[in-house]
Amino acid sequence: MHTRIKICCIQSVEEAKLAVRAGAHAVGLVSAMPSGPGVISEEMIADLAPRLPPPVGTFLLTSETSPAAITDHYRRFRPTALQFVAPMEPSAYVRLRERLPGARFVPVVHVTGPASIDEAETLAPHADALLLDSGTPDSSPDEPRRLGGTGRTHDWAVSREIVDRLDTPVFLAGGLDPTNVGEAIRTVRPFGVDVCSGVRTDGNLDASKLHTFIQAVHSVAGSGSEPGAKTPPETA
Repeated sequence: MHTRIKICCIQSVEEAKLAVRAGAHAVGLVSAMPSGPGVISEEMIADLAPRLPPPVGTFLLTSETSPAAITDHYRRFRPTALQFVAPMEPSAYVRLRERLPGARFVPVVHVTGPASIDEAETLAPHADALLLDSGTPDSSPDEPRRLGGTGRTHDWAVSREIVDRLDTPVFLAGGLDPTNVGEAIRTVRPFGVDVCSGVRTDGNLDASKLHTFIQAVHSVAGSGSEPGAKTPPETA
């Protein structure tokens, strides 16, 4: 099974078309965030979401934690999947399943250490896929709260342990770029990879970096170092 590729932080119709032509399986549309790159207006999300041709997935990134607000987001934009970048209690996912029985849920686990393995195991029963990122969900005087888009890698050994323990498909994010995505796939063996700043120049999607990134992903698949087989979610 080939590694899925998600291109996040899509800014325009032109960027969405570029990602699709390059071979992306899914794109990420970033709604309001406390910090980080890629945020676009709700008007832009509403314009972009229906334009992506099947089977390309649309992930709506939301920092909302209220089931009512998330339900409103989903019903207005109808994305393929909801990507939850902020921590939520498992009970919130239960309520959301009741409200949105047809939605696909992709909680983010910000990998900060071994405790993230327990977090992933807790969230997995409520998820169609998990996404492992390098944010700082808890703010401190030394580290402001960031829910993605840091451009930093995390400990891939922890991510590999999560992949090995779970049957849930896992997307790997955090500091990936054309130079390291091959090593990341060989180390972690994720279902998919997710990239934002690693394929951009001055904030804009860079066609050359994008194609090099996708070629690097395909080269790992072509070498026989396939990621671990998981049941694919209908998110990409």
